[in-house]
Amino acid sequence: MRLDKYLKVSRIIKRRTVANEACDAGRVTVNGKPARASYDVKVGDIIEVSLGARSIKIRVLEVSEYTTKENADRLFEAVN
Repeated sequence: MRLDKYLKVSRIIKRRTVANEACDAGRVTVNGKPARASYDVKVGDIIEVSLGARSIKIRVLEVSEYTTKENADRLFEAVN
């Protein structure tokens, strides 16, 4: 699954266009490297998103094309 779609489906970023723009601006890294929106997300990847003063670091647990709002947090876990 594309990185921008994963960020939207997992509800880390609310809109896919915003996720795409964040990737283009270099605010999203995967495994410590800047990633493009077309990056293929795999289980075990560590994604870091920096938007404004907020920074989130997560580990991908599952890749799913769609999910409900209640189950979105099962797709990833927070990493410190």
